[in-house]
Amino acid sequence: MESISVLSRHRWALPILSQLAATGGSRFVPLANQLGLSRDALRQTLDTLIDVGLVMRNPGYGHPSRPEYVLTEHGQRVAPVCASVLQELRRHGVEGGVLKKWSMPIVAALTAERRYGELRRAVGATPRALTLALKELVGLGVVERRVHDGFPPSTTYRLTPQSRSLLRQVTRLAAAL
Repeated sequence: MESISVLSRHRWALPILSQLAATGGSRFVPLANQLGLSRDALRQTLDTLIDVGLVMRNPGYGHPSRPEYVLTEHGQRVAPVCASVLQELRRHGVEGGVLKKWSMPIVAALTAERRYGELRRAVGATPRALTLALKELVGLGVVERRVHDGFPPSTTYRLTPQSRSLLRQVTRLAAAL
């Protein structure tokens, strides 16, 4: 779970890894243009990916102020899985919502139906962040919210049947990390 949390802190981590795998490496500005993201977002995400050992600067390439970024050996094993996760997200039409900070850890934690408190402990999000992420995932149709009768009433969350394939992809990503 921790590895998914580290990777999902940056919305652009999976698209960057996927793009670097597809191109075999890229310089900073072309990478920003291909993905359509700001330079600050790209810089922060690349710094994180370098810190976790998935990306590195190409040591034998060009001028030091215009480095090329390539995948490490570990990154080469993870990047194809990232591409398949992105493909699955696009197939379901939920790419923008599931690439947010807490969404993938929530999907990874929902291997079975869970109550809110169990989910919060598993994911490690603040109550507000978890509530907002769950609300968005329910709205996208990825997560199903069930309110159970009784006193006091309880609420559980589980993945919808359509999003089970997404769980398989996220589980593969966690294993690759």
